[in-house]
Amino acid sequence: MAVKIRLTRRGSTKAPFYRIVVADARSPRDGKFIDRVGTYDPLKNPSEIQVDEEKAREWLGKGAQPTEQVRKLLKISGVL
Repeated sequence: MAVKIRLTRRGSTKAPFYRIVVADARSPRDGKFIDRVGTYDPLKNPSEIQVDEEKAREWLGKGAQPTEQVRKLLKISGVL
């Protein structure tokens, strides 16, 4: 099973709020996920990123592949 660390969108129209989750690569964007790793709020100034570093490192160690956007967020938060 290919596992990805990616964003799921929450919030209303024109007010996005994202969760950073670990999910099967075949599941839909806002579908079922395995574990929640953090949150990302792009509307706050500056953007608010909260990541559970322990969980993120654990999943990266197990071979989960972050998407391009999540990789950037993890670098900013200091996990990578």
